[in-house]
Amino acid sequence: MKSILRIFKFLGKLILGILILFLFLGMCYRLFSSKPVPPGQLVNVNGTNIHVRIDGNKKSLPTVIIEAGAHGNTDMLHWIAEGLKDKTRVIRYDRDGKWYSESSNSNHRSPEFYAEQLHELLKKTGDKPPYILVGHSMGGPYNRIFRDLYPNEVKGIVFIDSSHPEQWNRLAQKELVPKGQAKLFKIGSILADLGILGIYNKIFSKEPYQGDDLPKEAYSRSQSLTYNSGDVFKMFLRENELTNDVLKRAGEAKKLDSLPVLVFTATEQYKESQKEKYRKAGIDPEKELQLWFGMQKELKELSSQGKQIIMNASHSSIITKKVNADKINKEILLLSENIEKKKQN
Repeated sequence: MKSILRIFKFLGKLILGILILFLFLGMCYRLFSSKPVPPGQLVNVNGTNIHVRIDGNKKSLPTVIIEAGAHGNTDMLHWIAEGLKDKTRVIRYDRDGKWYSESSNSNHRSPEFYAEQLHELLKKTGDKPPYILVGHSMGGPYNRIFRDLYPNEVKGIVFIDSSHPEQWNRLAQKELVPKGQAKLFKIGSILADLGILGIYNKIFSKEPYQGDDLPKEAYSRSQSLTYNSGDVFKMFLRENELTNDVLKRAGEAKKLDSLPVLVFTATEQYKESQKEKYRKAGIDPEKELQLWFGMQKELKELSSQGKQIIMNASHSSIITKKVNADKINKEILLLSENIEKKKQN
């Protein structure tokens, strides 16, 4: 019995020693590691520094504003911006409290808050309408709210596998971040704030580059910012709380009448290799795909000038893979040119 107790005491001291070592190394990581540097510029909007990246020069075509999804950032939009910047001015930014943008002191952010902040940001950068709004995933609903508030400034909308106001009511998934995943985000936030996640990644992580066709530096920036502190995890959780309000407000927005609209719909999230995963979770992938297609069609039908394009891509690779972005950019430029022709006539 005494030998067993000695073993337990030894194991307890060993575990405690390892924990103390990781806490010490984490503290050193937080103190001495360099903070990630924003690739764009920080623009003060009503006391909050918002991260914005501007490519290309203003020409005859409308300025393109790209709105990222809930977990997205400006680096994920790399190939869209690259493919458009030689033809027109392209703006991508991180919403309030996301990635490189500071979080404002506002206790309550209404769905309109983000559109109003973007509108003020565009004033600060010297940009003027007309605009074409491009939104990936949750970026679509944010763009619908912006257009609802500033209808005369928007001359076209592009939905890239966009979220739909009714998606949580119709799909098997009922929230942006499921409860189990939310718990992991909370733990990740604590570990990142302690520096443990960062030091673990430095010492043990040997994962190969997984940038989904993005440039390696873009992928590395996102990874570095995630491990630097718990802010990224907290941002995921905060945006999860806002999603229902944003979707509801987008659903209340006026129809788009004859506004030119492009809808790009991805299919690979329900591809053959993923079907077994859905079935194990009690979800019929074929039914989910049809529901998603139906909602995407409804986005197209918001306008009498809507056009839907089916893409052999996943929800993320539809923008992160250059070959997919090239197809999207070709359609955006055609849309821009048609808008300019109508303006001249």
